[in-house]
Amino acid sequence: MKSYDHSFHAYIQGIILIGFALLMLWLVLSGNIVFYIAPMMMPFIYFAMITFFVLGIMQIFRSTSKDGEGEHQCSCESDHQIKGPAWVKVLIYSIFIFPIIFGFVLPDRMLNSEAAANRGIQYGSGLNINTTQDGTQGISSEEGSTSRADAFLEDPESYYDNNFGQDDDDIEHFQIEDFYDQDWFNEFYEEFAYELEQEDVITVTEENYLDVMTVLDLYLDRFVGKEIEIIGFAFREPDFEDHQIVIARFAMTCCTADVGVYGTLIESDEAHYFDDDTWLYAKGTITKGQYHDFVLPIIVDSYLVEVDQPDTPYVYPSFNR
Repeated sequence: MKSYDHSFHAYIQGIILIGFALLMLWLVLSGNIVFYIAPMMMPFIYFAMITFFVLGIMQIFRSTSKDGEGEHQCSCESDHQIKGPAWVKVLIYSIFIFPIIFGFVLPDRMLNSEAAANRGIQYGSGLNINTTQDGTQGISSEEGSTSRADAFLEDPESYYDNNFGQDDDDIEHFQIEDFYDQDWFNEFYEEFAYELEQEDVITVTEENYLDVMTVLDLYLDRFVGKEIEIIGFAFREPDFEDHQIVIARFAMTCCTADVGVYGTLIESDEAHYFDDDTWLYAKGTITKGQYHDFVLPIIVDSYLVEVDQPDTPYVYPSFNR
């Protein structure tokens, strides 16, 4: 029976660990890490990168050791061999090697309108989204059921009990607004709404995107008739008319697994000139409109122009920067 070559396997394992460290380093240096990880997670990336590199170097040094006739033992007295024939070992190592290769070879890019269609657009901040009688989600109308924003303002304690006291199986997906703390929610957004009212033109940036969307959901009547400018990628619902388009952004809390899509409905005679996924700058007037009988802020009389994709294509909650 052919003896198990501990040195060879330690060397391969060391190379794999260093490979992952170099892949993370490449993503950080290239700036493409923003497509996968939120800024608040970067300390963990740096820690993992350094740890993988150190462990990889240690494994390579172990592979050069001549102690124990090439066998590397530890004090646990367990057998750390990979069991099975050669093809099994190749398969196991391939599970780790292929992600490294694909990480360097495949292009890095943000999610697009196809992903937005699959995940579903949340208009505004998502606070006004509620479940209708047929089980679908949408923005609450004036004549319909109470919106989540109104429900929160009327009874915060009951709102949190109803929305966050459920079993995990009942929660469909992660929500950005789940992190808003009821003790400061009203005070923060009331103050922020007052600040926006003093501006001649509301400028939506990567830093304040979700906060502005939340303010418009909570205090829409106070901003009707006010000008706003915003940047995002173009998205269309299947039933949109030629003059309708959504300026959307993906919002990330930790990583792409929890990304949500937040959009603002735009009405402009120029809308039909632009394809989906085109990055647009829009400037127009806020009005209170409806989509599928649901009330939401709509930007009308909009001026649209194509722009380059921002260096930071995703947006993040306030606490996440």
